[in-house]
This record gives sequence, C-alpha cells and structure tokens, in this order.
Amino acid sequence: MENNLNHAYCPAIETIALLGGRWKVIILHVLSKGARRFGEINVRIPAISRKVLTEQLRELETDGLISRKEYKELPPKVEYALTAYGESLCPLLAYISAWNNEKV
Repeated sequence: MENNLNHAYCPAIETIALLGGRWKVIILHVLSKGARRFGEINVRIPAISRKVLTEQLRELETDGLISRKEYKELPPKVEYALTAYGESLCPLLAYISAWNNEKV
C-alpha cells in the first residue's frame, strides 16, 4: 500500500519548522517566566554557546515569537520577552513539562 500523505500543508511540519532545533523550546520556556536579558538566558541554559543563543534569539524574533527591546543606556541593555504569539505557546510548554514529569 502506497503512502498518500499530502505534504502540501501539515501543521505538525510547520510547527516543527518554527520550534525545531535543540534550543528554541528551552529558550521559550525560560522566557515564559518573564522578560530576560541575554546574560540571564545564558545562565539558565549553560550548555548553549553565546553564538548559538544569539542565532536562536534572532530566529525566534524573526518568527514573531519573541521581542527584543533595546534600552538607550550605558552599558547597553537588551531584554527579550515573549510576544502575544509566543505567549500562546505557554500552555503547550506547560503540557510538555508535565508530560516529561510523568515518566515512569
């Protein structure tokens, strides 16, 4: 029997493309607790390099899941926070955490 799955539109594929990768869901989870500066995010995810964190933050911002706010002060201060679109993922992030905690 041939698999006739239509790949023209698949919400799962689009979601994985948006959230895929090793770090994006973790970054979103950190930001679900409130706005954070770059260094605060990096401390909460010690295994991620600064370069990769920067790349992932830029991608999440481009995709509209997070916002980046620059403060005009010295030293420069930048905060990252979930957008309304990103906040809509909070129930999913909570569900993933709960599911993980139910491991047998």
